[in-house]
Amino acid sequence: MTHPPLGAATEPPPPGPALRRSLGVLDGVAIAASSTAATTSIGIGLGIIAGVVGLHLPAIMLLAFLPILGIAGAYSRLNRVEPNAGNGYVWVGRSLTPWLGFMVGWVNVVAVVAFLAYTTAVTGSALIQLAGDAGVHRVGGLALDPGSTAQTTALGIVVLAAVTLTAVTGIRTAARLQAGLLVFEYVVLLGFCGYGIAMGPHPFSLGWFDPFAIPSAQALAQGLLLSVFCYWGFEAAFSVNEEVRDPRDASRAGITTLVTMLGLFLLGSIAFQRVLSEEELAAHGAQGLAFFGERLASQPLAALPLVALMFSAVASLQAGVIPTARAMFAMSRDRTLGPVWSKVSPRYGTPAAGTLLVGALATAVAALALVIPRLSDMIMATVNAVGIVVALSYALTALAAAVRFRSLLREDWRQGVRAVVLPALSAAALLGLGGYLGWTFYRSTDHLELSADNGWFLLLTPLVMITSGFVAAAWAKWGRRSPYFRAGEGTDADAPNLLATTPH
Repeated sequence: MTHPPLGAATEPPPPGPALRRSLGVLDGVAIAASSTAATTSIGIGLGIIAGVVGLHLPAIMLLAFLPILGIAGAYSRLNRVEPNAGNGYVWVGRSLTPWLGFMVGWVNVVAVVAFLAYTTAVTGSALIQLAGDAGVHRVGGLALDPGSTAQTTALGIVVLAAVTLTAVTGIRTAARLQAGLLVFEYVVLLGFCGYGIAMGPHPFSLGWFDPFAIPSAQALAQGLLLSVFCYWGFEAAFSVNEEVRDPRDASRAGITTLVTMLGLFLLGSIAFQRVLSEEELAAHGAQGLAFFGERLASQPLAALPLVALMFSAVASLQAGVIPTARAMFAMSRDRTLGPVWSKVSPRYGTPAAGTLLVGALATAVAALALVIPRLSDMIMATVNAVGIVVALSYALTALAAAVRFRSLLREDWRQGVRAVVLPALSAAALLGLGGYLGWTFYRSTDHLELSADNGWFLLLTPLVMITSGFVAAAWAKWGRRSPYFRAGEGTDADAPNLLATTPH
């Protein structure tokens, strides 16, 4: 498929419904940082990853950052030439094939819905733990259990409904709420992690940064994909690029968020390993941050990390709803999804109906997750599945950038390395990791069980996500007769104002 030369003006497709432009760089950072949810990733993810790679959390976080940095560069360059709420869905569709473009849009949607379901339970767990710290251990005849999937999900669904309604009223309102939550989270996180690094009983070791000491190749692959999951969300800044005043602000917000996350993950990794043993890290998983706080302080100060975790989970719920509704808005404009997703509220200027539907879907998936009774097992199964499909989405977007800007290799080799070679290498790394991990899951057992430690179950979940995407794509192409499948070109909401310019 050929494309016009970079920097040339292009004939825009007919504009679709427009979203309201009101955001700046800081708003984008607030949304992307909330979507990445550093406090949640540190509080829950570090314990899960430590159970895989041992005391090498700093090493695995640094290693995972390298391909993600290449992915971020691809997003930034593609965003400069074609800002679009559908981002990867449009970019991959134009540069590779509409089928893969639709797949990127689809797996991002189902991954976020799964993430919302898991974060719903995390939010409920944090609230139950806080109730326990306040001395409330029973409600009526029910003993409260922060590890129960049923209890945490039921309570979390109430919070999900509230933040979904907030997201409907306007993205700027949501950004302001998230900015306030982030300030509190980061003050608590920096304070406790800094104190833990200074006062932790376990000696600091440079061996923590040695990736060659990770127990096995499977542990390395699984640890990297789990870490990719922790970084996942920085691209939320690009999902609202039709609502920023300048499309370059979305790129600045995405890169700023990613670098900030690296610093926070390294800080949290070192602090956790200074304070907690490997056995304590692995054993406390979903309640890792609460246990970390209790080791460093007494009540009520020990509850502050748990409050920060709750705020982070609430913010990431809202930040997950927002970009997903906008991605589906973009797909609906192209008739790859139904018209309800592209209805813009005349009062709020947001895809209100789509936002409510995303919240409803997440609630349904959260209810389905009740088949896994323990919260820690449900989190492990979800994170592994989402990590694989996110790696696939990132890899395809990076390949789209490499194909789209390949002429730069002849015109300017320095620009070509950054725009083509680095994204291609990042894509190859993520595809290789996902493929290898899927193979190890397949080889690890000979039967299927609904269990977080059953390899076939861990492999089946992402395969269902991907396969359902091809079914939905076939319906969009032949049932809805979407024009997207003729050229992979999405409808830009503000097409007359979007100019293709050479990236620098």
